[in-house]
Amino acid sequence: MRAIAIIPARFDSTRFKGKPLADLCGWPMLWWVYHQVKKSQKLQEVWVATDHESIRETCDQYQIPCIMTSSQCATSTQRVWQAAQSLEADLYVCVNGDEPLIDPKVVEQVIPGSLDGFFAANLMAPIHSPVEAVDDTNIKVVADGEGNALFFSRSPIPHPKASVEYEFYKHLGVLCYTREALEFFDTTPKGSLEAIEDINELRFIEHGKKLKMVPVEAKSLSVDTPKDLEYVRGVLRKKLERGEI
Repeated sequence: MRAIAIIPARFDSTRFKGKPLADLCGWPMLWWVYHQVKKSQKLQEVWVATDHESIRETCDQYQIPCIMTSSQCATSTQRVWQAAQSLEADLYVCVNGDEPLIDPKVVEQVIPGSLDGFFAANLMAPIHSPVEAVDDTNIKVVADGEGNALFFSRSPIPHPKASVEYEFYKHLGVLCYTREALEFFDTTPKGSLEAIEDINELRFIEHGKKLKMVPVEAKSLSVDTPKDLEYVRGVLRKKLERGEI
């Protein structure tokens, strides 16, 4: 199977404008994401998909393959779909451009061993901090016995009314799609639950499509705020000092 990674990078984020270009120890955040994903042995290519000229120029500066997409893309999934029109593959792995600590071996776990038609998958990791559990920038998810997503929410789910034998899981910004799954997302209208929670992945669930959830242990952090950026900068600085990067 030919699997390629696409990193959607939007400049005009409402919460953190210019986030993909934010400085992390001398390199833009996007550089860190690209080089982490590039280490994967299961990906044939890694591309950045953007709609902003400054991001394209930065990619050119650091020799990162980049493809321009429309500024009208409402979601990262739609941006990946647009990029896929020019990039041939069996599987498209979406790695959000705000995951500079992502482990390439963790990324690989979203890629299935075989394919049979429609396929969409998402990584999820256990939440170990109460702060993460109540933070609405961390999207929580519950899955059925076969590992397919039942629901995503910005609220902590499940609610421990009758038992405390449970674990919260959050979705990671690493997803995998066939072309068929990407086209389904692009041509299917947003449902009411997706509109309420503002979570793209609910589009599959609301319209009866399976979304495989792959549990992993990951220490990654999505950078959603300048405070997150400062934390990641500290982690990377220590890694550089120890010679781990």
